[in-house]
Amino acid sequence: MSSVRMPVSAVGELQKFIRDVPDFPKPGIVFKDITPLLADPAALSMAVEFLTQPYRSARVDLVVGAESRGFIFGTAVARNLSAGFVPIRKPSKLPRKARRVSYQLEYGMDALEIHEDAIPPGARILMIDDLLATGGTMAACCELVESLKGQIVGVAFLIELAFLKGREKLGKYAVHSIVTYD
Repeated sequence: MSSVRMPVSAVGELQKFIRDVPDFPKPGIVFKDITPLLADPAALSMAVEFLTQPYRSARVDLVVGAESRGFIFGTAVARNLSAGFVPIRKPSKLPRKARRVSYQLEYGMDALEIHEDAIPPGARILMIDDLLATGGTMAACCELVESLKGQIVGVAFLIELAFLKGREKLGKYAVHSIVTYD
């Protein structure tokens, strides 16, 4: 599946609800704050629909979302696709046996975990997160899913910071993003 382009006017409307927060969480980082988008029913609905559209005929079994904003969009997209949802969490937050992967963030190191029985082998998986920056978080999520023999049919993001070249780290996956900052 190739990347789907959303109508420019609709993307522009969504972009109005994303605000820049300079020097968060560290000096030099410009955080993309989506809380205004989440608070607006029409913008939230449009964002979820744009994340869902390319996958309506993809026969998705499970949507996987990374903690924490991936949960917000992932569960809504899973509902739209009549699929289940699987969370990928920060370390030590899952109650059963989990697999862990460590990875490089754009501003440090982190780790993620998934329950070892969360993905049936061969399940068709859609990966969702709010933001594609350097691609480290999503690459780690994909590594976890593939270690459980899940088949990734696509990765989707509300926001892509194209200047950080995260798509390169996700080169073997079909990437779909809604709002792109060059």
